[in-house]
Amino acid sequence: MGKVGKEKNTKNKAKHSKQLARKKNKIKTDQQQHKARLKAIVQKANENEL
Repeated sequence: MGKVGKEKNTKNKAKHSKQLARKKNKIKTDQQQHKARLKAIVQKANENEL
């Protein structure tokens, strides 16, 4: 026999998956920014070397 009333975990699961998606996106953008910063530093060092 099925439950009567509100669904148990759907709101928490939705919140959690949203939070994880935000965290993943933040990590991805941070990594991209870090990579770009390093690339700029290397490029500047190579220009000074020449």
